[in-house]
Amino acid sequence: MAVEDQIQTVGRRKRSVARVLLRPGKGEWSVNGRTMQEYFPRPTHQIRVEEPLKVAELDGTFDVVVRVNGGGLTGQSDAVRMGLARALVEHDEELRSAMREKGMLTRDSRQVERKKPGRPKARKRFQFSKR
Repeated sequence: MAVEDQIQTVGRRKRSVARVLLRPGKGEWSVNGRTMQEYFPRPTHQIRVEEPLKVAELDGTFDVVVRVNGGGLTGQSDAVRMGLARALVEHDEELRSAMREKGMLTRDSRQVERKKPGRPKARKRFQFSKR
Protein backbone atom coordinates (compact mmCIF):
# COMPACT_ATOMS: atom_id res chain seq x y z
CA MET A 1 0.00 0.00 0.00
CA ALA A 2 1.59 3.25 -1.16
CA VAL A 3 1.34 6.29 1.09
CA GLU A 4 0.00 8.34 -1.85
CA ASP A 5 -3.10 6.12 -2.05
CA GLN A 6 -4.35 7.09 1.40
CA ILE A 7 -5.82 10.37 2.62
CA GLN A 8 -5.52 11.53 6.23
CA THR A 9 -7.74 14.25 7.71
CA VAL A 10 -8.92 15.54 11.09
CA GLY A 11 -12.46 16.26 12.29
CA ARG A 12 -13.47 17.92 15.54
CA ARG A 13 -16.70 18.36 17.54
CA LYS A 14 -17.11 19.42 21.19
CA ARG A 15 -14.08 17.88 22.95
CA SER A 16 -13.63 15.06 20.42
CA VAL A 17 -10.87 14.80 17.84
CA ALA A 18 -11.01 12.18 15.08
CA ARG A 19 -8.14 11.29 12.75
CA VAL A 20 -9.56 9.64 9.64
CA LEU A 21 -7.50 7.56 7.21
CA LEU A 22 -9.19 6.81 3.88
CA ARG A 23 -7.81 4.01 1.67
CA PRO A 24 -9.15 2.35 -1.47
CA GLY A 25 -10.75 -0.94 -0.41
CA LYS A 26 -13.96 -2.89 0.15
CA GLY A 27 -15.75 -0.62 2.64
CA GLU A 28 -14.32 -1.96 5.91
CA TRP A 29 -14.41 0.23 9.01
CA SER A 30 -12.01 0.31 11.97
CA VAL A 31 -12.68 2.72 14.84
CA ASN A 32 -10.00 2.55 17.55
CA GLY A 33 -9.26 -1.04 16.54
CA ARG A 34 -12.92 -2.14 16.66
CA THR A 35 -15.67 -2.34 14.06
CA MET A 36 -17.98 0.64 13.71
CA GLN A 37 -20.96 -1.41 15.00
CA GLU A 38 -19.01 -2.28 18.17
CA TYR A 39 -17.73 1.25 18.78
CA PHE A 40 -20.94 3.13 17.88
CA PRO A 41 -23.73 0.76 19.03
CA ARG A 42 -26.53 3.29 18.42
CA PRO A 43 -27.94 3.24 14.88
CA THR A 44 -28.28 7.05 14.90
CA HIS A 45 -24.51 7.40 15.40
CA GLN A 46 -23.78 4.84 12.67
CA ILE A 47 -26.06 6.64 10.20
CA ARG A 48 -24.44 9.98 11.06
CA VAL A 49 -20.92 8.60 10.59
CA GLU A 50 -21.72 6.97 7.20
CA GLU A 51 -23.58 10.01 5.85
CA PRO A 52 -20.65 11.51 3.85
CA LEU A 53 -20.14 8.23 1.95
CA LYS A 54 -23.88 8.01 1.19
CA VAL A 55 -23.98 11.62 -0.09
CA ALA A 56 -20.91 10.98 -2.29
CA GLU A 57 -22.37 7.59 -3.36
CA LEU A 58 -19.03 5.94 -2.59
CA ASP A 59 -19.95 3.37 0.08
CA GLY A 60 -18.04 0.14 -0.39
CA THR A 61 -15.16 1.75 -2.30
CA PHE A 62 -12.98 2.87 0.63
CA ASP A 63 -11.63 1.32 3.82
CA VAL A 64 -11.90 3.79 6.70
CA VAL A 65 -9.51 3.69 9.67
CA VAL A 66 -10.35 6.08 12.51
CA ARG A 67 -8.54 7.05 15.70
CA VAL A 68 -10.87 9.12 17.88
CA ASN A 69 -10.54 10.36 21.45
CA GLY A 70 -12.12 12.85 23.85
CA GLY A 71 -15.74 13.68 24.57
CA GLY A 72 -18.68 11.31 24.33
CA LEU A 73 -20.11 9.15 21.57
CA THR A 74 -22.19 11.91 19.96
CA GLY A 75 -19.25 14.31 19.74
CA GLN A 76 -17.01 11.52 18.49
CA SER A 77 -19.46 10.40 15.79
CA ASP A 78 -19.81 13.98 14.53
CA ALA A 79 -16.02 14.41 14.58
CA VAL A 80 -15.62 11.24 12.48
CA ARG A 81 -18.32 12.52 10.10
CA MET A 82 -16.46 15.79 9.58
CA GLY A 83 -13.10 14.06 9.10
CA LEU A 84 -14.58 11.64 6.57
CA ALA A 85 -16.26 14.48 4.65
CA ARG A 86 -12.94 16.36 4.50
CA ALA A 87 -11.16 13.23 3.25
CA LEU A 88 -13.75 12.68 0.50
CA VAL A 89 -13.45 16.31 -0.61
CA GLU A 90 -9.67 15.87 -0.75
CA HIS A 91 -10.25 12.76 -2.90
CA ASP A 92 -12.69 14.52 -5.25
CA GLU A 93 -13.00 18.33 -5.13
CA GLU A 94 -16.37 18.23 -6.93
CA LEU A 95 -17.97 16.79 -3.77
CA ARG A 96 -17.29 20.02 -1.84
CA SER A 97 -20.61 21.70 -2.74
CA ALA A 98 -22.66 18.61 -1.80
CA MET A 99 -20.83 18.25 1.53
CA ARG A 100 -21.09 21.98 2.26
CA GLU A 101 -24.83 21.90 1.47
CA LYS A 102 -25.38 19.15 4.06
CA GLY A 103 -23.26 21.05 6.63
CA MET A 104 -20.57 18.38 6.92
CA LEU A 105 -17.59 20.68 6.42
CA THR A 106 -18.63 23.32 8.97
CA ARG A 107 -17.06 23.02 12.41
CA ASP A 108 -19.72 23.16 15.15
CA SER A 109 -17.87 25.36 17.66
CA ARG A 110 -20.33 25.03 20.56
CA GLN A 111 -18.62 24.00 23.79
CA VAL A 112 -19.91 23.32 27.30
CA GLU A 113 -19.93 26.52 29.35
CA ARG A 114 -17.97 26.32 32.59
CA LYS A 115 -19.63 26.28 36.01
CA LYS A 116 -19.63 29.66 37.78
CA PRO A 117 -18.97 30.14 41.51
CA GLY A 118 -22.07 30.68 43.68
CA ARG A 119 -24.30 28.85 41.21
CA PRO A 120 -25.31 25.19 40.90
CA LYS A 121 -24.51 25.09 37.14
CA ALA A 122 -23.22 27.47 34.47
CA ARG A 123 -26.30 29.73 34.40
CA LYS A 124 -28.81 28.21 36.80
CA ARG A 125 -29.28 30.06 40.08
CA PHE A 126 -30.29 28.82 43.51
CA GLN A 127 -33.93 29.44 44.46
CA PHE A 128 -34.50 33.02 45.59
CA SER A 129 -35.99 33.46 49.06
CA LYS A 130 -37.46 36.83 49.95
CA ARG A 131 -37.66 36.00 53.69
